[in-house]
Amino acid sequence: MLTNRRSFLKQSTVITVGTAAVGPSKLSIGENKKMPKVVEPVIVSTWPFGKASNDEALRILTMGGSGLDAIEKGIWITENDLGNGSVGAGGIPNAEGVVQLDACIMSGPGHRAGSVAAIEGVRHPISAARKVMEKTKHVMLVGTGAKAFALKEGLETAQMPIESRRQEWLKWKSNQEKNAAKNHDTIALILLAPDGHFYGGCSTSGWAYKLNGRVGDSPIIGGGLYVDDDVGAAGATGLGENVMRYCGSFQVVSFMQRGASPVEACMETVKAIARKDPKGADLSINFIAVDKQGRYGAAGSAEGFSYSVTTTTFSKVLSAAALSSKDIGPVGGNRN
Repeated sequence: MLTNRRSFLKQSTVITVGTAAVGPSKLSIGENKKMPKVVEPVIVSTWPFGKASNDEALRILTMGGSGLDAIEKGIWITENDLGNGSVGAGGIPNAEGVVQLDACIMSGPGHRAGSVAAIEGVRHPISAARKVMEKTKHVMLVGTGAKAFALKEGLETAQMPIESRRQEWLKWKSNQEKNAAKNHDTIALILLAPDGHFYGGCSTSGWAYKLNGRVGDSPIIGGGLYVDDDVGAAGATGLGENVMRYCGSFQVVSFMQRGASPVEACMETVKAIARKDPKGADLSINFIAVDKQGRYGAAGSAEGFSYSVTTTTFSKVLSAAALSSKDIGPVGGNRN
């Protein structure tokens, strides 16, 4: 059983400063062997709707659940929200009217990962991803194979799309040129757990009315999610193609490994991508991160991205740092 909130606070103090917090650990990167047995948990997720997932993750931890339990059950909250068109059973279907879900999960200890892509009819793709990690020798299963495996493992099914999404799809299908596809989001949830280890998960229904079989960054290790137990964790949301082509979350963790704070690491990754990509700042990419010191942060390619942070002392939604054109200079690769 975990120590209670008072015990956590006796060991550490969390100071909120803008979009970053300094946690209790005085360890430098690479000192994992000296990690204290119990640290202040820090839970970070994408978007305001992630706050409910954060709160559930913290509840699981305080009940004695593991870091992986907290990630899985926290993401369940968003996957069960039928009002959310970006994740789970309430997700928007693809161009053929079929909801295809993507998810991945990572465990810092052992550097383990599991992933599913284009899975249909499974209520909790995050659980399918965890089963892949824990029950198979593989990292990723896709399509009908992923569904068959999930059903064999006894995972819950659900009817998708829900009727309101089906009606929206029918309207889109009848007049595609005038009815633009809705924007989409993703739940990425990362955690510095009380045991001092990092865990993360990501789940989405993907781009609204996408081509059948399209897979974005969310189930791609190093794209939508990356965890390194010696450094920290990062997650992504936005237009997956612009994240996965640059291994976005891996870049964030790499910047932290070189000494950047989570905010700096997220922003430097956005800048690095914007400098190379012909779209420049018009990328629709956003990142969250937490490091070994318990610091957290986020940054996006444009204003408007907000993220959720939860500890034993607070749970709130914060605005992320945003890229400006002066930050990147010439774009689209090297210029003569």
